[in-house]
Amino acid sequence: MIIGLPKETKNGELRVGMTPEGVNALTKNGHHIIVEQNAGTGSGISDDRYEKAGAEIVTDPKILFSSSELVVKVKEFQLYECELLHPDLTSISFLSLGASPKLAQALLKSNITAIAYETMELVDGSLPILIPMSALTGRLAVDAAAHYLKSNQGGSGKLLSSISGAEPVKVLVIGAGTAGFHAAELALNMGAEVTVLSRGVQRLNSLKESLNSNPRLEVDTTSTHKIEETVKSADVVIGAIRDAGGSVPNLISRVMVRSMQKGSVIVDACIDQGGCIETSRETTLSDPIYVDEGVTHYCVRNMPGSVPRTATESLVNASLPYIKLLAEKGVEAALMSNTPLSKGLNVQKGKLMNPGVSKALGMD
Repeated sequence: MIIGLPKETKNGELRVGMTPEGVNALTKNGHHIIVEQNAGTGSGISDDRYEKAGAEIVTDPKILFSSSELVVKVKEFQLYECELLHPDLTSISFLSLGASPKLAQALLKSNITAIAYETMELVDGSLPILIPMSALTGRLAVDAAAHYLKSNQGGSGKLLSSISGAEPVKVLVIGAGTAGFHAAELALNMGAEVTVLSRGVQRLNSLKESLNSNPRLEVDTTSTHKIEETVKSADVVIGAIRDAGGSVPNLISRVMVRSMQKGSVIVDACIDQGGCIETSRETTLSDPIYVDEGVTHYCVRNMPGSVPRTATESLVNASLPYIKLLAEKGVEAALMSNTPLSKGLNVQKGKLMNPGVSKALGMD
């Protein structure tokens, strides 16, 4: 199989879809890998390392796309990239189509087969590719909040790390999944008081048990009253809910945001699915924040892209077995034989294949 590894084009995205070790494993099995020049530079991987692993380096993305049977990316295609797609192409990457109707329409029109990492699901319901990236996102959300709470960044001037004699910072995490757990764990370890709200009682109990019932941790089920009450006193709000392939509901209204202390911070870590806060709108790694209702909003869609070396290693460790399967068996056979890949199938031959995505786009 001819596999293309393009350079990422999303703002600030420095991850890459495959490491030289992955390239080497595939080329040893007779596959041909085409890598766009400087695709791995942001992750500390030189073209020379890819060449030594057996890849061909090309300078023109048009050549890469037209020559490839499978394209391995990290983030979704930008709309202008869709002009490079052809019906015999399969892609595997994050897509978040449920919150991206224009991209969904472009992919349908292109007639490619598109597999989305975020909807790949094991038999037990766990998400093998999304989990490591969600873990990174949860930790980065706390890191961003700590930075933007500083007064020189327009924040309230509070230190998220606790210190003797000062009131601890109050952090609200909406969602008790992987991102929510890692956000809560890091914030607790830094000394904050943390409240986690979720509609899933089992997840809340599991989170509480995993965090050793920390005395600075409160968990509760989601309700409008509880959210309203907790948002008002929070220094930091982290949105960390997910919907399999679809878009997430707004749980925090503008009125609630208005009730927060000026200089507080919101990190909407589910902005790739539309965001769960009414005042959220997508930002980029090069222009990550804005202030609305006196509150700093950080709503970057590709947060792990800010730590590309760590994120690339973690992502490829999870994704490479599936890429190998697609290469060895062929796309159709791999989709038929592997549950995560079949769940990950979002677009094929001009049709939406994932029920969650279809419902979110009103096309079910």
